[in-house]
Amino acid sequence: MSGEPKLKRVNSAKELAYELAMEVYELSKRFPPEERFALTTQIRRSSRSVCLNLREAWAKRRYEAHFISKLTDSDGENSETDSSLDFARDCEYISADEHQALTQMHRHWANVRTNDEEVRIVSYRVGKTTDFRSLTSDF
Repeated sequence: MSGEPKLKRVNSAKELAYELAMEVYELSKRFPPEERFALTTQIRRSSRSVCLNLREAWAKRRYEAHFISKLTDSDGENSETDSSLDFARDCEYISADEHQALTQMHRHWANVRTNDEEVRIVSYRVGKTTDFRSLTSDF
């Protein structure tokens, strides 16, 4: 990967989370071998987990506690990835510009996730204790 990560046009929090995980993967290919079982594995796992937890939340939308739990897990994994990016910058595995671009993308993800139409509809219905098991949209 050369230069700053480029954000593609995405339509949902899940798509943006996937794009971020792929950017982190490409960037982490440059980490030194001694980080293979430490920071490299950790940042790849947490960045992928953001997307995976969103998908799992959607799959479990029928069950309020599971849905909320998975959204919370997704937020936590996003924060963990953000912290791992700080370590990568401070260890000089990524440049300050790459760090800034990726952390801005992660913060943008949090805003997209908050405003994602599908997530917001289900969150609203959960909050209203409405039966939302009938939602059929493919997240």
